[in-house]
Amino acid sequence: MTVKVQQLNKRKRGEQSIHFDGQWLRYLAPLVTIAVLVAGWQLLFLSGIYPEFIIPGPAQVGEAFWENLTNGILLRHSSVTLTAMLLGLMYGVSIGALLGYLIAKIKILEDLLSPIIVAFQATPVVAYAPLLIIWFRDGITGKVITTAVIVFFPTLMNVIVGIRNVPKDLRDLMRVLKASPLDIFLKLELPAAMPILLTGLKTSVTLAVIGAVVGEFVNANAGLGFLVISARSQYNTPLVFVAVFTMTALALFLFSLVSLLEWSLLKWQRRTR
Repeated sequence: MTVKVQQLNKRKRGEQSIHFDGQWLRYLAPLVTIAVLVAGWQLLFLSGIYPEFIIPGPAQVGEAFWENLTNGILLRHSSVTLTAMLLGLMYGVSIGALLGYLIAKIKILEDLLSPIIVAFQATPVVAYAPLLIIWFRDGITGKVITTAVIVFFPTLMNVIVGIRNVPKDLRDLMRVLKASPLDIFLKLELPAAMPILLTGLKTSVTLAVIGAVVGEFVNANAGLGFLVISARSQYNTPLVFVAVFTMTALALFLFSLVSLLEWSLLKWQRRTR
């Protein structure tokens, strides 16, 4: 009996060790990928296939990053882009979620609005971004609206799918229990649709970068998109790399925040597995 208990304990310790090692491997995997990409980049730079003003080395980009970080230029332009992203996300996600819920509940709305929504979404954002900038001048409003428009559609579709995928049996049960529409929404529809809604939000936060930067490409006097245009006109390729990497960092930061929110809100789902 004692031998069997010892064997079981060893097996559990081994499984825990494997699980722990597996977690560390998952944490280290992105760092390994980044290290491989940087090494390949450095080798390409050292090969001399492309001149330095076209593809600078990691060291040159690092120097440009530090220079523009310490003199405040990078922070100033990043804050402008981040502000447009967050405001556009707030408006686009809010309107998309509200309209998506109404369409999911009222079928006639889908028939009425689908042609307009699909046609508007099928048009590339770079086509109507100049109009938005012209209508709202070169301030932040045009960039916010461009961002809101680009994040609106994925939010809308995920809300519709999430609400319509709530099991009909559970809806019927809530009605039998005489639950109010608010109770049905808070206690059934929202928890059941939450995984799909958060997936849509992850997509939206990455698209928000595109919306804000496209607005800055068209017409702006500040922001990371403006920084790219300015650096490109001066053949300052390292600064272009810095601006692009900063955009990526902003998108990854917001994506990580949504992932953290997802981990917090969906604990109940992990417990049932």
